[in-house]
Amino acid sequence: MTNNIDLQKPLEAVKTLMTLQAATVSKSVELQKQSGEELASFFKAEVEKAKELKTPEDVVKFNVEANKNLFEILKAQGEAFTALATEASQNAMNEIQKMAK
Repeated sequence: MTNNIDLQKPLEAVKTLMTLQAATVSKSVELQKQSGEELASFFKAEVEKAKELKTPEDVVKFNVEANKNLFEILKAQGEAFTALATEASQNAMNEIQKMAK
């Protein structure tokens, strides 16, 4: 009977951490999907804008602005993934600290 009690806490710990991992993977997949859709929309809109370019100056201005906007999108996406990783790490550490008590 003592062995069952001794094993219960580690089993619950594994279950809790696996649940956290599954939730994090699900959030990551959803974030990847959203990022992909956002990039696809961006490029589709840029293709439409490019059709209206008439002069070399238009092309240069378009290219600079498109790259600026693309980098802003990528920066925001990177920040979203960093926030997810930070949250997941903190949640895991909180659970580990609870188990250590």
